[in-house]
Amino acid sequence: MKSVAIKGVRKFEIKDSVEPQKENGKVLIKVAKTGICGSDLHYFELGAPVGLVMGHEYSGTVIDNGGREDLKVGDRVTALPISPCGHCDACLSGNIHYCPETWTYASGLSLENPGGLAPMLSVRSDMVFKLPDNMSDEEGALVEPTAVGYHANNLANIDVGDEVLVIGAGIIGLMCAMFAKKSGASNVVISETNEKRGEAAVKLGVADKWLNAKDENVMKEYIGHFDKVLECCGNSPAVNSAMSLVASGGRVILVGVSMLPINFNSIDAVMKEVTVIGAIAYKKDEFAKCISMIANKEIDVLKFVSKTVTLEDVQACYEELTSGVSNSIKILVDPNK
Repeated sequence: MKSVAIKGVRKFEIKDSVEPQKENGKVLIKVAKTGICGSDLHYFELGAPVGLVMGHEYSGTVIDNGGREDLKVGDRVTALPISPCGHCDACLSGNIHYCPETWTYASGLSLENPGGLAPMLSVRSDMVFKLPDNMSDEEGALVEPTAVGYHANNLANIDVGDEVLVIGAGIIGLMCAMFAKKSGASNVVISETNEKRGEAAVKLGVADKWLNAKDENVMKEYIGHFDKVLECCGNSPAVNSAMSLVASGGRVILVGVSMLPINFNSIDAVMKEVTVIGAIAYKKDEFAKCISMIANKEIDVLKFVSKTVTLEDVQACYEELTSGVSNSIKILVDPNK
């Protein structure tokens, strides 16, 4: 089968891969849709690990249930891509995202378990969720990033009337903004360096206003203004902005992922007694809750989909998404086209 794998810095190759085989304890899935994630862009720019087949946001249909009796061939599913051990204190307490092994063999994030940039994949049976009949394949592929935003929002503990800032208008930032409004925030503002994405956040109805992060004069107007700040970029300037713009006694959630050390002025956090919390992935029940919210039309995630492409288009799409000027938000890949 054809798959897209990392070949080097900012370079993919379409190669022939061995199809995953039936295996007890693993569900074999024909991929319907795969999302390009912001964290995938880091691997693309680093060009490592070579040979990695990414794609950890996906939906598809069951080819083999791997021994899980409540699944049958043809069932439509999505899955948590992570690989928790199941027996450590974190796993036993329901915090599988804390497990030291969570990312070791993660689907689409490890060489051992290729992801959804291929027509088929194999994933741990205990991580698989059936999709309701009224959910589309596109919605199924968006459950994973929705759960990331939902988890971050839960950590933010947004109260009715809060002033909330989201830094970064990528898909995770927009999900965070959407949930902030749903939680009763009186004003949700997004800061962005990409004007097209900033404007899109307002047009999509998840933000009341957007700020140009490159305009120092505008940003100075909001120093110490926001009760809660969700930082969704994962770089030093963004984290410093979060510390500067949060109010005294406020809360900053670090959602953005960085492969490099982050430098920030800790004096802001100290003098204002800011609560700083890191956010990673989600709990299993939060993932399930997002499926329910999408199926029950409590939230609309399809509005974030910009286009659907083929495996042949992946290289160009990654180049677009790292250009800094793209207006695309979520690009889905159909690996069977």
